[in-house]
Amino acid sequence: MAKGYWISRIDVNDAEAYKPYVAGADAAIAAYGGRFLVRGGAFEAPEGVARARNVVVEFKDYETALACFNSPEYQAAYKYRLAASDGEHLVIEEYEGSQPAAGVIDGPASGPGTAYWVMRIDVHDAEGYKPYIAADAIAIESSKGWFLVRGGKHEAVHGPARSRNVVLAFKDYATAVAAYHSPEYQAALGFRKAAADAEVIIIHGAE
Repeated sequence: MAKGYWISRIDVNDAEAYKPYVAGADAAIAAYGGRFLVRGGAFEAPEGVARARNVVVEFKDYETALACFNSPEYQAAYKYRLAASDGEHLVIEEYEGSQPAAGVIDGPASGPGTAYWVMRIDVHDAEGYKPYIAADAIAIESSKGWFLVRGGKHEAVHGPARSRNVVLAFKDYATAVAAYHSPEYQAALGFRKAAADAEVIIIHGAE
């Protein structure tokens, strides 16, 4: 069964008022078996405008991810987030399609040191976007990246969302940065920039 994920982008405007959200959210997420893949942490934004705080949480399936968000426990905490910050919150299903690096690694990197690309994309030229997908696969394979999220079913439970969302896992931050700046990915990026608008961050995973 496909996993479910939360992807949150947050700008906190009142740090003290935000603290009750963190305490309540932690308890609710733990009760639903959620696991933080990204929780704040250092990042760079090579494309677009980023929020100051970024979070990715993994759940056993999409339904559980939605149920946690809608639970009384989480909603009681969420009111503090809404009062103390601006941002977006997306619930999205895991990508279960082919992986460019499937012949190189057995699955996504995980644990301490893991790093991620988190991408929000609006495609305005579907045909022009196809060469990006093909070229992108070359860069991801050589960098041993793994798609956790790649489009798919999603719900913007708070704030606007772009139509396509992507999360890629890499073994460490240096590899994630090098993958983005590699000649292979930069060649692919030319196709994407001509066919879509995007925000991209490269971020350390939760320890």
